Amino acid sequence: MRPFDLTAPATVEAALGQPGTFLAGGTTLVDLMKLNVMTPRHVLDINDLPLRGIDTGDGLRIGALERMSDIAQHPGVYPAISRALLQSASQQLRNMASIGGNLLQRTRCGYFRDVNMPCNKRAPGSGCPAVSGANRMHAVLGTSDSCVATHASDVAVALVALDAEIRLVSASGQRTVRLADFYRLPGDTPDVENDLRPGELITEVVVPRLDWARRSTYVKVRDRQSYEFALCSAAVALDIQDSRVVDARVAVGGVATRPWRLTAIEDALRGGPATVEAFEDAAAVAADGAKPLSGNSFKVSLLKRTVVRALIEGSR
Repeated sequence: MRPFDLTAPATVEAALGQPGTFLAGGTTLVDLMKLNVMTPRHVLDINDLPLRGIDTGDGLRIGALERMSDIAQHPGVYPAISRALLQSASQQLRNMASIGGNLLQRTRCGYFRDVNMPCNKRAPGSGCPAVSGANRMHAVLGTSDSCVATHASDVAVALVALDAEIRLVSASGQRTVRLADFYRLPGDTPDVENDLRPGELITEVVVPRLDWARRSTYVKVRDRQSYEFALCSAAVALDIQDSRVVDARVAVGGVATRPWRLTAIEDALRGGPATVEAFEDAAAVAADGAKPLSGNSFKVSLLKRTVVRALIEGSR
């Protein structure tokens, strides 16, 4: 780890008024600083900022500094969000990690985290050895010749499925962005991972009111049952009336370069019966456009099965 300066601004205005890298729970930033993947000269500890609170009065509003464990256990949080959080990392990390930081966490690609290896995301133009190297954990959707790394967040998948927005503030003002639009495909610039502008800070996560999202779930498939990143995951919310699907939300993770909304499956489900056969038919298009690599072609069939499993669980 390289030397750095640490300050702790007491107000949002003070935090936005000075250059530096924001530190909340530190469960991603500190790891990457130890590896010299990130080497900020100035770190701003923002834990004293008034960016907390969980409001379930009309939809869901979550302050960016709320800890993952507190959100997961809060009454009124949609089940898909709670389950995604509870299946993330370990209890100790969930007690530290903030929701804002979780949404900004970097990929767990081994090439990205090894400064002795080339990586377009870390060092633009250096190459992507994962394309032809060790790529079992990597993406099959949303990839490019420049990057095939998966997005690591579990809860981002659930939030994208539920049409969440994030509030952003900077010295020049405030704005709101749909989380689905916030994350960028790698294209030729995989180092630009999202739409966060220099000096900008996430202040709040907002999920619109969706009463039928009480029937929602998150399914995560991984190599071991705890403290492991997803090989594939699916967040599902279903509005079922008289044994038919009136509306649906489906997003997946562990298989794409960003949380991946499956609107084609949602369209296929609407108006149809809430049966296993209908779920299997709808999930048949889950991997459309997939580009499997040498070590992860199994994710194509795993993705379809995971979506079906989540739809069955979400329909109960």
